[in-house]
Amino acid sequence: MNIGIIGTGNMGNLLVTSFIRSGAVAEKDITIFNRTPAKADALKDQFPTIQVAENLAALQKNSDIVFLCVKPHNYKDVLDALKAGWSEQQCLISITSPVSVSQLEEVTPCQVARIVPSITNHALAGVSLFTFSDRVTASNRALLEKLFENISTPIDIQEEHIRVSSDIVSCGPAFISYLLSNWIKAAGEVAGLPEDKATALTEEMVVGLGELLSQKVMTLEELMAKVTVKGGVTGEGLQALEDNIGPLFQKMFEATQKKHKEDKATIDLS
Repeated sequence: MNIGIIGTGNMGNLLVTSFIRSGAVAEKDITIFNRTPAKADALKDQFPTIQVAENLAALQKNSDIVFLCVKPHNYKDVLDALKAGWSEQQCLISITSPVSVSQLEEVTPCQVARIVPSITNHALAGVSLFTFSDRVTASNRALLEKLFENISTPIDIQEEHIRVSSDIVSCGPAFISYLLSNWIKAAGEVAGLPEDKATALTEEMVVGLGELLSQKVMTLEELMAKVTVKGGVTGEGLQALEDNIGPLFQKMFEATQKKHKEDKATIDLS
């Protein structure tokens, strides 16, 4: 299996490094291309036997599966450049939520799918979101699921749920990090805890919480019940959160849904 990755920014870099470090794919079986050669060369420095294509056509010719890791507004230019080179046996993978599988089917003759990764895949953890075209063969579907099982938990997602699922899985680490940064700041402002100490305590708490969930020691609801003692401090803190949180998360999801619709309206691959 030869894998091509077009675009070596954050997400392209994530896929390359995660596939190789997990042992899912050998360096020599990955071909990369970036319009800024220095970015591709930087990955080549890390992984000396990786292949760097001189152009898009060379990458396409050398790849069974091609991941398109560029911004949505660059999709058309890339797809136009590749239009004449596809075979029905190849599989094109989009990693961005605004571009649907049906849009890709309209402009390519090959098999197509969408797989949205997460920054948590750097740790060979977290989720990857899968949407397959009917064109994808059973063997390629199994191959892709097995590939991503090395770096994540693959989960099938319908088109109507792709944005909110991406918010949770892909954007979620940034959202939670923002909340925790404010948590750390408040610990200093209210109780005088030094920032470095508050940061260390928070990071270790989050790691421990993740382990509890990963090992299925308890659910989120069970955890809250276990920690909350009637009339205790945790209960007072939870009540303060309930009293003040308001429609925070509803507003967040509304904002991302609005942006998603705006982005989709500007994407034309034909």
